[in-house]
Amino acid sequence: FGIKYEIFPPLIFMGVGAMTDFGPLLANPKTMLLGAAAQIGVFVALAGAMMLGFNVQQASAIGIIGGADGPTAIYLASKLAPDLLGAIAVAAYSYMSLVPLIQPPIMKLMTTKEQRKIKMVNLRPVSHFEKVLFPIVVAIVVSLLLPPVAALMGCLCMGNLFEVSGVTARLSDTAQNALINIVTIFLATGTGLTMSGDKFLRIQTIEIICLGLIAFAAGTAGGVLFGQIMRIASGNKINPLIGSAGVSAVPMAARVSQIVGLKDNPSNYLLMQAMGPNVAGVIGTAVAAGTMLAQFGG
Repeated sequence: FGIKYEIFPPLIFMGVGAMTDFGPLLANPKTMLLGAAAQIGVFVALAGAMMLGFNVQQASAIGIIGGADGPTAIYLASKLAPDLLGAIAVAAYSYMSLVPLIQPPIMKLMTTKEQRKIKMVNLRPVSHFEKVLFPIVVAIVVSLLLPPVAALMGCLCMGNLFEVSGVTARLSDTAQNALINIVTIFLATGTGLTMSGDKFLRIQTIEIICLGLIAFAAGTAGGVLFGQIMRIASGNKINPLIGSAGVSAVPMAARVSQIVGLKDNPSNYLLMQAMGPNVAGVIGTAVAAGTMLAQFGG
């Protein structure tokens, strides 16, 4: 019931919003471009799925795995390809957990040691007014442009508003701890109930898992490649490693950027810089899902 009527994913987004700090994105708005660039993996997988014979609705649901956002993948699959929900959920959450294994080889392949050593300037302080205004503006703009994802973005922004408003500490604490843990258990159980043998134990499942890996790798590569473009445009002031955080696995992808950077320069601190594209990736994945729903959902 919670999956069929799309109750669980927006509630998880509320918890994610309460745990997310949009400050790094506000301090360096250019990093939103990295979050957008990392969505290329979504469309690479969509094209690959159509080449394998999936219809456009199924291909869209498979492609969103590349955004590394489990709730969005389940939300889109439940609307466009409910018969593939189990396989898509398994692939999405598997690759989210494998971020520290999948991303570093791609990041190192696409950067030089000197580039990985680049230290970025400290972010400017973000005012309380900016932090409160941002989720309100994002919720309104995205909901007007892409009504199909109004529930996801509205809950993400409301959860963030719980945290940044400073007057709803109990609601924020509940959203980012008790509520999100309870809903995650129900979401996992509900998804598992859809994975009957006749629907899950098929060659399609293997194809979806392989396409998910391609999508995730392409998203990481797209983010790093655009990071290289921004590095050149800025005169070596931007470390291209933060581009890999454009996938929306918050905050794990940002931590991977930090860890890879530290290995080549122990004094390099990229975590907060990488959080900008990381939280932009959450918005970017929701926008990509909304675009697919608007185009193919009806």
